Amino acid sequence: MLETASQHQLHSALKTYFGYDTFRGQQQEIIENVLQKKDTLVIMPTGGGKSICFQIPAVVLEGLTLVISPLIALMKDQVDGLNANGIKASFYNSSQTSQEQQSIIEKVITKEIKLLYVAPESLSGLENLVNEKYISCVAIDEAHCISSWGHDFRPSYQQLGFLKKRLPNTPIIALTATADKATRQDIVEQLQMPDADQFISSFDRKNIELEVRPADARAKQIVSFIKKHPGQSGIVYCLSRKNTEQIAKKLNDNGINSDCYHAGLSFDDRTRVQEDFIFDKTQVVCATVAFGMGIDKSNVRWVIHHNMPKNIEGYYQEIGRSGRDGLKAKAVLFHSYADVIQLRKFATGATNEDVQIAKLERMKQFSEATTCRRKILLSYFGELLAENCGNCDVCKNPPKFFDGTVIAQKILSTITRVEQQEATGTIIDVLRGANNANVLEKGLNRVKTFGIGHDISWKDWQQYIIQLINQGICEIAFHKNNTLQLTDFSEKVLFKGLKVYLTYPVHINEKAKTPAAVKTKAVNSNSLFERLRKLRYRISLEENLPAYLIFNDATLKEMERVRPMSESEFLSISGVGQRKMEVYGDEFIAEILDFIGSKVKKPKKTDTHLVTYELYKSGLSIEEISLQRKLKAPTVYSHIAKLYSDGKAINIYDFVSKSDVEAVHQAKIELDSPKTLKDYFDYFNEQMDYFKIRLALSVIDKDD
Repeated sequence: MLETASQHQLHSALKTYFGYDTFRGQQQEIIENVLQKKDTLVIMPTGGGKSICFQIPAVVLEGLTLVISPLIALMKDQVDGLNANGIKASFYNSSQTSQEQQSIIEKVITKEIKLLYVAPESLSGLENLVNEKYISCVAIDEAHCISSWGHDFRPSYQQLGFLKKRLPNTPIIALTATADKATRQDIVEQLQMPDADQFISSFDRKNIELEVRPADARAKQIVSFIKKHPGQSGIVYCLSRKNTEQIAKKLNDNGINSDCYHAGLSFDDRTRVQEDFIFDKTQVVCATVAFGMGIDKSNVRWVIHHNMPKNIEGYYQEIGRSGRDGLKAKAVLFHSYADVIQLRKFATGATNEDVQIAKLERMKQFSEATTCRRKILLSYFGELLAENCGNCDVCKNPPKFFDGTVIAQKILSTITRVEQQEATGTIIDVLRGANNANVLEKGLNRVKTFGIGHDISWKDWQQYIIQLINQGICEIAFHKNNTLQLTDFSEKVLFKGLKVYLTYPVHINEKAKTPAAVKTKAVNSNSLFERLRKLRYRISLEENLPAYLIFNDATLKEMERVRPMSESEFLSISGVGQRKMEVYGDEFIAEILDFIGSKVKKPKKTDTHLVTYELYKSGLSIEEISLQRKLKAPTVYSHIAKLYSDGKAINIYDFVSKSDVEAVHQAKIELDSPKTLKDYFDYFNEQMDYFKIRLALSVIDKDD
């Protein structure tokens, strides 16, 4: 264990930089392990707080923490989030010019940054820095990419084994949200850290409601679902590029702001789609699985799988991109045997074909389950759930079983009479007595069972056949054009009295409607949460920073509930750190006070700076005003800037020098009048305080 002083240091860093009072789950134990220079493997679900496990050590340790990350497009967002929290971070990858890369290297040498994100392909450019003179810790994010047993294997990750040889005394922390036992073993072996301490957190994301639906009119169901969740960000995962484009068009035609994302788009287009989603400019992205890894967007409220994923690891990671803030989220999966057949084709011929097909089979079992889905999901990762979860479709609507022996016998008799030569669709056509070209050409209308199931719908027959397959009473021969085959159980059902129990087919009550007819759940636009959300969005545009990096939805919900009306109260909100309180506190408190209005006798949003003016006129200093008003000095300075801009009698040069004004004026010219203070802040290499920039701009704008 660390000494008490060090523990205090960890909690202080957690609150100062991230705004949290306590660590979650195993975070503190993991951090302590890293600080004791022990190699560490962390398996923690998406949204569980993996990043803090290496970001806090980065703040505490003297040197640089090198972060290996697989996706270049996401590094900027991760670095922006750290800088927004007051932690010096940067990234190094092939998207930068040689001059930009050299500048980063110099910052590492002069110890100006604490974290450096780099893609494995770009490590060679840091050859002279990968030594223990500069690096205190190595974090390998999305570590499952190193293993061919994993679901997202990337050959470039296999070069990372050299790090332990190069940095024998430097702790390596490898992190991923999804890795079964074989993948975990492969990770530690390939990274040459066989003695790494392993921390495996619970995989149970209780806030995500799980639901599986039959793939019946999927596009219409998706439109209806989204209209019932207005304003909520979501992702629709599709198996093909064509599907992403078709679904996005369908959503846009129904008034839902959507875009598509797949590998066929140009780099610039993919970047635009991703940034528009991260900045809340696009509500829904329809994407292939290429989209989403590493995205920290915390306010994704739902994930829909238009097609079945190829394994449970992929499914789990993808649904984990919703509800990262801990608030309620929803995961909807559409299941069809056509998807299973397609995915089996993809797996055929792969170097690890047996592994891929076995993992697909487990995914199929999850999709077709009639017991608690969360139990199945967690058991896959070796975690047992004693009670049913109560937050999946099976728990909320338990299936009703009935004696389906006669139905099963009709299906098996038909399979027998067509000599096991036909696939599911044709079997159903025979049962229903369909006189289509396929049936007539093959003479199947003369089969004895032709038409014996005309009273049952085509879709219901399909579900009954799927249930028989799941129970092993018949099976699909994927290598024989997906024909239905009999099994050892078939004879027992047909001739030996074996009872078969089926569940009634699931019918989603979401019929096609015109856009005008679909009932859209209204959003209370004047709730405090919505007002805070709009304020956050406006600030995000001004600062060119994703809204969730300012405050996540959970933090806004707590503000709505607690309604902080002073800076000390605001700082107590989970997710509000010292820097964010100084930068954003005044505006959010003012919005809360304005919402409360006459119910609480506090200065209104439009009047709070006037209270400061009265105290200024009475001769009080900034420090004295801060103390009397219980506001931080930067907030008081922002009042001074506004008062000066409004024409009040303020001796502005008591607070900002003429040389600072001239410097900001020059920056404004060179930057072509940027909209955000952050642009100025970056221009001055973070050496000029925000409040001085704001004061200088009030002088410049007034003179102009």
